Amino acid sequence: MRVAVMQPYLYPYPLYFHLIASVDLFVLFDCVQFPRRGRIHRAPLPDGGWLTLPLARQPRDTRIADLAFADDAPTLWAERCAALPWLSAEMAETLAAPFAQGVTTYLEGQLRRACTMLGIETPFLRSSTLALPADLRGQDRVMAAARAVEATTYVNLPGGRDLYSPAAFRAQGLGLAFLEPYAGTRVSLLHALSTEPHDALRAERAALPPPEEAP
Repeated sequence: MRVAVMQPYLYPYPLYFHLIASVDLFVLFDCVQFPRRGRIHRAPLPDGGWLTLPLARQPRDTRIADLAFADDAPTLWAERCAALPWLSAEMAETLAAPFAQGVTTYLEGQLRRACTMLGIETPFLRSSTLALPADLRGQDRVMAAARAVEATTYVNLPGGRDLYSPAAFRAQGLGLAFLEPYAGTRVSLLHALSTEPHDALRAERAALPPPEEAP
């Protein structure tokens, strides 16, 4: 079984969704510290800016699973989305999903909705449900998550080539594979889903190369 373990991003670039489609199970890596300069709470826009979720101020060591929205999040979010003149009615309705169940649930819901639009049916699982040992960090924590779901191969984005050791994965009985870098032109999937036929986006994803096993 192929598995990917990734933090839940807000409408990231298309290769992230190709990763989801390339595995049998996609594990949302929500049991780690929230990276404040990452892509969990902000989606890239075609003008180089960001659409940023209105999060509450919280301690630096807050886990992704424990993130909370600001008290005035619905108002702030509506204003930020309204400032995007190209946002389609369908995507505006999707983005307006209730915030009451928390940030991780919101992010998972957006990922699932985008996957539906892209014809991707891969199941999701949150790493916070796996009771991983608290002392594991980095590569060791990723491997523990993969083993916990009985994966045989771990698949990652191309940037992971500098982070993960094939020998270490083999020692844990796991194969290691990577996607090729994204060569397309779409930097904002939110913009693409709002302005392009979804069939065209599905066709682009289907044409991307499959994961390549690391030597």
